[in-house]
Amino acid sequence: MNLDESLSRVVVRYEELSAALADPQIAGSDEFVRLSKEIAELSPVVEAVNRLTAARSEIADLQSLISDPESEADVRALAEDELATLSADVPDLEHAVRLMLLPKDEADERNAILEVRAGTGGEEAALFAADLFRMYQRYAETHRWRFELMDINETGIGGYKEATASITGSDVFARLKFESGVHRVKRVPETESSGRIHTSAATVAVLPEAEDVDIAIEDKDLRIDVFRASGPGGQSVNTTDSAVRITHLPTGIVVSQQDEKSQHKNKAKAMKILRARLYEAERAAQDAERAADRRSQVGSGDRSERIRTYNFPQGRVTDHRINLTLHKLDRVLAGELDEIIDALTSEDQARRLAETA
Repeated sequence: MNLDESLSRVVVRYEELSAALADPQIAGSDEFVRLSKEIAELSPVVEAVNRLTAARSEIADLQSLISDPESEADVRALAEDELATLSADVPDLEHAVRLMLLPKDEADERNAILEVRAGTGGEEAALFAADLFRMYQRYAETHRWRFELMDINETGIGGYKEATASITGSDVFARLKFESGVHRVKRVPETESSGRIHTSAATVAVLPEAEDVDIAIEDKDLRIDVFRASGPGGQSVNTTDSAVRITHLPTGIVVSQQDEKSQHKNKAKAMKILRARLYEAERAAQDAERAADRRSQVGSGDRSERIRTYNFPQGRVTDHRINLTLHKLDRVLAGELDEIIDALTSEDQARRLAETA
């Protein structure tokens, strides 16, 4: 389907929705809510289509005026100047419309579960995992998202073996979904006395938060164990069996939660994480069916893929998927991630546009 056919379908659908919403019989119904949401999503697309259509129409009028032998010379000159300006604008208008017509990831508007785990590198990897976790916390603060700690497994000197948070706000998953993968760091560890540069790694997973209606989990598919929460070094931090471990038997996914003193709260948090992991697994399976080369794509979410290196001696960050290097490591770790995320989003959009061409 070419661009003009797509534009025509959008306009026709918008008109159908407008007519349907004018029917007083559906006022206040679930159908009214559903149609209102759809027309709200289409409105900016239709506005962009109208701008493009108007520009094209004006170009046709100007061309007609210029080719008219009866047009005065000064009028023709003005028309040629205006035609040049409009002709330069049309490709940008068409590109903007094409972007709006790209199929949306249904999870983009969802909240997210962030999981950061220390990888290879021992204590230094755990310290790096803590740095990454704080980086995302600061990034959430700049976007005024709610960052809620769900679980954390600390080491004795400030590192994190693993940490999980719930991030709530506008377009959280859309902004963070390309962060999943292996993050590598090159630096002299605090624990290194000889000053040698070490390479360590941490794994980041960003999962769209699932609703109850997305994933059906039956009680018979769960094994729930309770145990006493413990802190770093194994010392007991709770005198009751409040910690919860949930095993999803069909998939083998295990989620443990001990951050809260209440067993019920820990179970609720564990179920929230489990739903997110199951939802992401289902999304990944669907994506794999649609694209056999998914692992080569930006944002594949393949956690075995090294996606970014944080080089402390050179003060730079490199995202290997798009060959982007920024010489502002401190600012990135302080939460200034938008430049990287914007570049990843643009690359993903360009790839998808190429696939639809």
